[in-house]
Formats: sequence, C-alpha cells, structure tokens
Amino acid sequence: MIKKVAAFTAACVLLMQGYAQKSLPQNFFLKKLPNGLEILVIEDNTVPLATIEIAAKNGAYTESPEYNGLSHLYEHMFFKANKDYPSQEAFLERVQELGIVFNGTTSNERVNYFFTLPKFNLTAGLQFMNSAIRYPKFDSTEMKKENIVVDGEFQRQESNPFFALSDSVNHHLWGDLYSRKNGIGDHGIIRSATPAKMQTIKNKYYWPNNSLLSVAGDVKHEDVFAQVEKILGSWEPSGFDPFKKWPVPEFKPLVKNDYIIVESKIARVPIAAFSWLGPDTRNDVASTYAADLFSTILSQNASKFNKALVDSGLAYQAGLSDVTSKHTGPIQLFAVPNPAKVKECVAEVKRQIDMMDAADYFTDEQIATAKRQLEIDRTKEQEATSSYVHTVSYWWCSATLNYYANYLENIKKLSRADLQNYVRKYIKGKPYVAGLLINTGMVAKVKPAEFFKAD
Repeated sequence: MIKKVAAFTAACVLLMQGYAQKSLPQNFFLKKLPNGLEILVIEDNTVPLATIEIAAKNGAYTESPEYNGLSHLYEHMFFKANKDYPSQEAFLERVQELGIVFNGTTSNERVNYFFTLPKFNLTAGLQFMNSAIRYPKFDSTEMKKENIVVDGEFQRQESNPFFALSDSVNHHLWGDLYSRKNGIGDHGIIRSATPAKMQTIKNKYYWPNNSLLSVAGDVKHEDVFAQVEKILGSWEPSGFDPFKKWPVPEFKPLVKNDYIIVESKIARVPIAAFSWLGPDTRNDVASTYAADLFSTILSQNASKFNKALVDSGLAYQAGLSDVTSKHTGPIQLFAVPNPAKVKECVAEVKRQIDMMDAADYFTDEQIATAKRQLEIDRTKEQEATSSYVHTVSYWWCSATLNYYANYLENIKKLSRADLQNYVRKYIKGKPYVAGLLINTGMVAKVKPAEFFKAD
C-alpha cells in the first residue's frame, strides 16, 4: 500500500476537468500547464525510485480501418530514434546510462509510455521523455523491422484458439466499427504502415492538451512541477480538441440475438461466450459501478451462478466481466462447458441470465463480500507505485480522476435495486452476441447447430 507521505495543503487545491484536488488521495498533486498538459505527482518515499509516464487519449477507438493497429505500432516506434537520439543504439545507450526500465501499452482508449529510474536521474529522465514524445524520428529502416515485430505479436495471439472465438464475436458485436475495439489491428495495415501514417497519428493525438504526465515515487511535487514546466512548458498545444475534430462514432445498438459457431482443430475444450453492449462513463456512470459489483458477486464460489454452472459439473469455469470505458464497454459472460454436457451448459447459462434480476439471486452477505473484495483489490493496486501510476492514467483516459478517487465510496452506496436495474437495462432480455468455440472433431457428436441458435 502506498505510504502516505505528503500532507494535503490548501495551496494545492486545483480545479481540473470538474474534479478537485481535495477529492483525491492526500499524496496526489495536480497541476495544469498553460499549454494544457496535466501533471500528476504521486509521492511515495518507500523506495528511491521514480516512474515517469505519459498517457495520451488514443488507441483503437481512434482508428478507422485503414489505421487499425497503428496506435500499437506507434508504441513500438516511441522507444526508438528521435531528434536528440538519432538511432536506436543511441536511445538504448541513454537508457542504460540513466538506469531506466521502460515499456508502454496500447489499449482501446489509452496509450502510455513509462520509464522507471533512480530518483537522482529524474531531471534527465524528464528530458529523455520530452525528446521521445515531442520529436520522434519514425526512421523508415527501423519501422520496416518493427512492422514485422508487431505483426508477430498479432500472430502469437492468433495461435491461441480462443482468439478465433473472441474475434468472431467482436466482429458481430461492433459491426462496421470493429476496428474501434480491435487493438491488435490488421495484418495488411501493420505490415504496410509508413512513417507518414505515424506522423498523421502524432499530429492528431500527441499534444500536451491531450496528455497526462505522471511522476510517481520518491519525489517532491513542487520540484516536479517546476522541472516539468521548464522542460515541457514549451510544447505547443494543438489549438483544437482532437475528439471534436475527429469524433469517435457511436456504437450501434444490437437489434437481435446473434449466434456464431467457431470450429477449431486445436481447441481442447469448448468455450461459450455471451456478449452485450454495456454502459459507458459519459452517459451512465452509475451503471459502470453496478457492473463491477455485479461481476464480483457472480465470481464468488457461493453465488447461484457458480453453483448452477460449476458446482453442478456443467462447466469447468464460468464468469461475467465488464470493461469500464468512455465509449461503450462490453459485458461478457463466458463458460467452459463440460464437453459431455455442452447443450445442457448453454441451456443453464440462458436460465441464469433470466434469473439475474430476481430479488433472491444474491444475498446481502454476498453484496457485502463483493464490496469488500473490490476494496481489497484497490489496496493491492496501490502496493507498487511504479505500476499503480498506470492504473490511475487508465481512469484519466476512460473516465476522470474523480471517478477513480470516489470509486469505493460509490460502490459502497450501491443497493440491491441498483444491481437489478443494471441487469434489466443491459443484460436480461437485451440482444446479445453468443459464440461457441468447439473442436472440429466434436462437432458431429455435440451437434451444436441444433441448439446453439436463436430461439
């Protein structure tokens, strides 16, 4: 758990995007530069390290088909040549000199790049980050190599039989906006990507007014604010809101249940998945909290859901998950049926869906246990500041820092009625996409086409 080392001072109360410093943890400090760059400092003197992260609101949700997967490719190019380090070798030499451990991630609604290094190299680390974020070189020779590397990651994902199921379900769930939820991309687009496309992405989304710079660890916020302003204060803002200039299209609601059977020669067990379009943090914040609590209730061994599917022997595993998003998070129910009872398992899944809003579907004790579990999960998130900062930046991109800061308080307020309303609004009786992965050799015996279909 993060050691609370910084006292809250009234001088650091800052209003930003509708939330106030006073609603955040006491060791969080915020500042917004005139160019729009938001700075978050998380003070933690447990170990003499600092993590510098820059997160931008970008990812699959900004990608039309001709750019699908290129946010991820951009991530790889970030850690290569730039104006100040003109080759990959020069970049990596500086990494070694500063004692940096670096990485980045690309998801649907956030890209983030981060360095962890000794605290005495903080200034040099900020300068190094400045070079990478503002002045990437997009060397064509390096890019040709990286096109193959990124496509190789894609191929490794494809080698997992579950990929075929999830990809098929996502095509049906998101329709002609599939690329906006497909972070891994498209083989042809990845392999044919050019430096010009990288520059286009930079010119759209890599601006201070679309970014959060976080510094977490054994640092002092006043010192960080001063250094960041000196180093990155000259970073020119875009002069436009990327999401007004290039709006993210709204996902179309499903109109009917859709069933897909995916055969695979390498699938060892069948897998069934039922997916719905869930809430988002722009239009229905309350339901995003309810979604998390409901999924946590169902994960309990004593839940009716688990007893009916797993304890009964109909499934080896089963669960319900949701992804909190700014733009329509999916809800997915999955089950790994007993191969001898696939038909019965699917029937029981449907029966459970019909029962989920019943007054007795979960007990008061199960609700309380789930709330406590989410509280424990939050504590675990905070144990290592170098990774905790990534969690915080995710919420900055997909909700707000206020959403994250008040998460547990809002979870604790949820009632049985709130959970029932969530189920009725998004799950029970609502159109879904159902997919069944099955080994090709099992098809003749199981005959999934006879039962895995719309009623």
